[in-house]
This record gives sequence, structure tokens and C-alpha cells, in this order.
Amino acid sequence: MNTNDVRVYLLGLQDRIIGAMEAEGGEAFQTDGWARAPGERLQGDGQSRLIEGGRLLERGGCNFSHVKGQAMPPSATQHRPELAGAPFEALGVSLVFHPRNPYVPTVHMNVRMFAALPVGREPVVWFGGGMDLTPYYGFEEDARHFHRANRDALAPFGSDLYPRFKQWCDEYFFLKHRNEPRGIGGVFFDDFSEGGFERSFATMRSVGDAFIGAYLPIVQRRKDLPYGERERDFQTYRRGRYVEFNLVFDRGTLFGLQSGGRTESILMSMPPVVTWRYSWAPEAGTPEAQLYSDFLRPRDWAAEAGG
Repeated sequence: MNTNDVRVYLLGLQDRIIGAMEAEGGEAFQTDGWARAPGERLQGDGQSRLIEGGRLLERGGCNFSHVKGQAMPPSATQHRPELAGAPFEALGVSLVFHPRNPYVPTVHMNVRMFAALPVGREPVVWFGGGMDLTPYYGFEEDARHFHRANRDALAPFGSDLYPRFKQWCDEYFFLKHRNEPRGIGGVFFDDFSEGGFERSFATMRSVGDAFIGAYLPIVQRRKDLPYGERERDFQTYRRGRYVEFNLVFDRGTLFGLQSGGRTESILMSMPPVVTWRYSWAPEAGTPEAQLYSDFLRPRDWAAEAGG
């Protein structure tokens, strides 16, 4: 296990992603470096990169963190109860971009490594991550492109990974209390150590490296489309689903809060403007209704015909 190689990769990935988004939006992200003082519940350091009130991104954050703790929280051991209470080390990059234009989808990406360090036993190391897309107005061209980028990133590691990780994503990013998906999915994986450390690390890197190519062409196609109050209102309504998922179901959010992580960095994924309504549904035949009927359901986007 070479944690430093993972750290160097993740910091470089964060730089590449922020550089691409700054070049596209023409506005700089602020950088907030942090480190935990001795004696705190978690030890470690990190770097938050954030933009608020931008022309392209109304709110966007891309975090790097590298922390160590004395006892794994419940969210990290729900599938590995034998590791409950073990010391741990975790490092990763996590991002959420909330664009201003309703025709540009929100996107989430995360890649991470986790090591449990049970006393008197060998470390247990695994990787996780993925990316998923949450459109407000659906474009089939965009959905196919995003899923094909994910499929191609995983192809070198086995033809079975993309179907597995796509299904995992569809199941994970599902709001049970709403009986609907959060978006159109992508890929998601966790507790991944197949083939040993180096192969699992390479799989994680391939997913991280695919992000810019998966998302930036969609941004470029949609960022200048004209929109009005109707589209903006629907965007803020649908953002409410994002908040509900992150606060109720998201394992990363729960891990950060349960382990004593940095609250501002953990909640950086929240959208800046959100609305809720009581018992509302879009009018049949509208573009808003089409999101529900055509996009918020599992589809094999990568296999569908078209550009």
C-alpha cells in the first residue's frame, strides 16, 4: 500500500479539473487549505476549491482530503462489521458542480481510497468512486455521451465492470421516499479491491481521468442556451431532490459528519438556491414532464443508437 502515490494522483486530478472549469467559465475558484490540529478527533489535511455566484457555476466545489481516525464510523462499516472500531485512513477527491443555466446538468464525481488498520492484523484497503449526472432538462445526446465515457473508462479492466457499476449507481442514487432516481446515473462502486492494490488503484484513476471528457462537452453544448423564469423555477425545485438525497442517504456525507469531518467542506455539495412545493407535478406534454417520463428511469444509454 503506497498512500503517497494515491495522494499525489488525487491532488493532480483536483488541479486538472479546476483548471478545466476555470478555463471554461472564465472565473477563478477560491482555495481553502486546512489541517487538523493535534488532539482533534480526526487528523489530516485537505484542500477545498470553491466557486460561488459564478456565471457558469452558481456553486461548485471540488475537495481533496486526507484524514486518519482512531475508530471507523458506522457509515464505513455497514458492509464490513468485523472492522467496526478499527483505526482508519481515508483520502479522496469529491466534487459537485451546480451550474446556473438550467439546461446544464448538475454533476457529482468522487474517487477515494480507504484503509482500515485493525490492530495486530494486515491493513484492509479498498477503493471507491464514480460519477453521476443530474439534468433538469434532458438531452439524449448528453446522456449517451456521459455513459459512454464511463463505459470506455472501465473497459480496460473488464467488460463486466461498466454494467455492474451502472446498475449499482442506478440503485444507489435512488430516493426511496420519492420512488424516483436522482438523475440519469453513471457509475458507482465501493469496497473495490479486485485484482489487488495496483489494479484497483488503476481502475479508480481511469474513472477520475474520464471526468473532464465526460462532463465538459455537455457544458459547452448547453451553457449558452437561453432560459427564463420557468426553467429556473423548475431547476430550483429539482435541486430539492439533491438536498434530500445528500442529507438522508449519501454515505460520503454521513461518513464525514459521523467521523467529525470539516462541516463546511462536507456540505459544499449543497445547491445555493432550492425550492420545495407541496404535491406538485409538471403538466403533461411539457419538457419538465419529459424529464420524468424519459430520463428519470433506468436506460442502457451507452448502447442506444445516436450521437
